[in-house]
Amino acid sequence: MISGMELNPEGRTATKRRAIHAAATEVFLQHGYLGASMDEVAAKAGVSKQTVYKQFENKERLFAEIVLATNDELAVNLAAAYAETLDGATDAREALRALAFRLLESLTADHVLQLRRLVIAEADRFPEVCGAWFTGGFEKSLETLGKALTGLTDRGLLRELDDPTLVAYQFAGLVMYKPMNRAMFAGTRERPKPTELETLATRAVDVFLASYGA
Repeated sequence: MISGMELNPEGRTATKRRAIHAAATEVFLQHGYLGASMDEVAAKAGVSKQTVYKQFENKERLFAEIVLATNDELAVNLAAAYAETLDGATDAREALRALAFRLLESLTADHVLQLRRLVIAEADRFPEVCGAWFTGGFEKSLETLGKALTGLTDRGLLRELDDPTLVAYQFAGLVMYKPMNRAMFAGTRERPKPTELETLATRAVDVFLASYGA
């Protein structure tokens, strides 16, 4: 009798590929590119090193796929945050505070900070990959945020925005600059407490509305 696993080799291959992907993500985030070992990836994934190379060709290709695979997830999650907080909002201050807090919670998560640090560390080694991670993830999401802010303008809650994407960058900078940069230098153990997140969100929105409030 032929087992279901044998009848579906594509499914078995996909399972191995997912296992390698998950293991490689853990290894790269923990050790960086230079410190990451394909032997360790294979061991964590429960496959042979030959299987790892068969699926991903080499370490450089594996790194690229690990980094770029996060783009779609990031863009989808941030777009959902914009929609849930800003679409249909009638109070700009409350809506923007809710969004600011969501951004602070999600973008200071350990795995996001570790990935950001990894990409920054390898930007000179892999400029195309790391540049694509920025443009396909954060830059794309800020263009989406700019459109969402334009919706607030259309409802009379913000002033006219000559460059909505630039305004989105400014909003994100006000919200994220302090905790993100502190984490880049001090490590993920220095995550801000919820009370500090509330304060950061409130003060950022105050400054933003002083410039762009209707």
